[in-house]
Amino acid sequence: MMKNMNRSTLLRRFALGTLAGLLLGLAGCNTVHGFGQDMSHLGNSISNHAEK
Repeated sequence: MMKNMNRSTLLRRFALGTLAGLLLGLAGCNTVHGFGQDMSHLGNSISNHAEK
C-alpha cells in the first residue's frame, strides 16, 4: 500500500490529519473550559443560596 503512494500524497494526508487533530483539540479545550465555568457558577449559586 505504501509503495503506491507518492510523497506529496503522504504529506497532504499528514497535514490534514494534523490540522484536524489541532482543531478538535482546540474545540475540546474550549468545551472543557466552558464546562468548568458553568460548574463554578453553579457552585457559587448553591453556596450563595445556602448562606441565605
